[in-house]
Amino acid sequence: MIQDDGESIALFEPLMVSEGSPKRAPLNDLALELAEKSAAFRASLPESMASALAVLVRSMNCYYSNLIEGHDTHPVDIERALNGDYSSDPKKRDLQLEAKAHITVQKWIDEGGLKEPPTSVTSIIEIHQRFCALLPQDLLSAEDPKSKEQISVLPGQLRERYVQVGRHLPPSPGAVPRFLERLQRAYAGAGRIQAILAAACAHHRLLWVHPFTDGNGRVARLMSYAMLRDALDTRGLWSVTRGLARQEKDYKAHLQACDGARRGDLDGRGNLSEAALASFVEFFLRTCIDQVEFMRTLMQVERLRDRILIWAKEEIRGGRLPPKSDVVLRSLLFQGRLERGEVVSLLGMSDRAGRRITSALLKTGAITSASSRSPLYVAFPAKYAERWMPGLFPATGVGN
Repeated sequence: MIQDDGESIALFEPLMVSEGSPKRAPLNDLALELAEKSAAFRASLPESMASALAVLVRSMNCYYSNLIEGHDTHPVDIERALNGDYSSDPKKRDLQLEAKAHITVQKWIDEGGLKEPPTSVTSIIEIHQRFCALLPQDLLSAEDPKSKEQISVLPGQLRERYVQVGRHLPPSPGAVPRFLERLQRAYAGAGRIQAILAAACAHHRLLWVHPFTDGNGRVARLMSYAMLRDALDTRGLWSVTRGLARQEKDYKAHLQACDGARRGDLDGRGNLSEAALASFVEFFLRTCIDQVEFMRTLMQVERLRDRILIWAKEEIRGGRLPPKSDVVLRSLLFQGRLERGEVVSLLGMSDRAGRRITSALLKTGAITSASSRSPLYVAFPAKYAERWMPGLFPATGVGN
């Protein structure tokens, strides 16, 4: 029988920075600033570029989320895994499969897979189930820090044991469903500003409950990603995770502080510190804003086109792309898409020459197409990100 110590759900209150808190008005302002910047960035991108970027952001999000957990699988290796090219080293292969699992779940979220709000008990469990079901067996266990016993991780199953995370003692296993139901009710039907703030608040409170034996960090970050995607219509064009990974010590320090008890009469009315929660929300929102600004600068259309076309000309000079490949790429960068038959008229060459150039660009991954007869679109492969989008992630596997 799963042990339930009968803890009160008031233990992890407050679940939101209250309207009466002196910190609430500045947080509302940050939420509005984030909404405005996110909308402006989304509007600045042509649809074809936005679609290609969203695919790359999945790899970026996966890379940084796993890096926070101490698993370093560079997006180039992630991209190889997505193409069925796995390392011969079993440990590296396992990490590639882990990354592929993360991307598969985020793609499912991006395509509207969640049928209930991200903070619902059903959604939280399904995110965990879908992620863990795709993991290799060697990654489906967690070590008990005291006994050193290896505990099996079952996809979508709430933990059945007591755990300790640092100094924090999450609720008894039998109490977990009760706390998750309270979390679901707390964030249901929130207005736009409150929904943005909730993406940060729920992030910590889910980790406080620690509902699963392992995988809680990834689930919390995917949940917050989905919440922000809904609240801001981000279209998957940016993610807070890169910023959290680059400030990992501060991120974890804020989470730990949020585990702390209320600090006197001026620190809200709940069991936990409202001031610490407000500080984390501010950190989280400022990190979001920073990431939107970073992506906006990186994706300035004219500069991005220039970087890609410079790369194409260097590839032509080096004999890695046929002449006039840059003409096709330029047209796609300005036009968004090309029908296959348009390539020949664009280049003024024979059908055979046009097919050769199209084939070469497809082989490099610089462009993409759903089938041999479908239109052509620009793509953003991870292997070219260092040249095309410098700073998006490290050139090597080093997470800094």
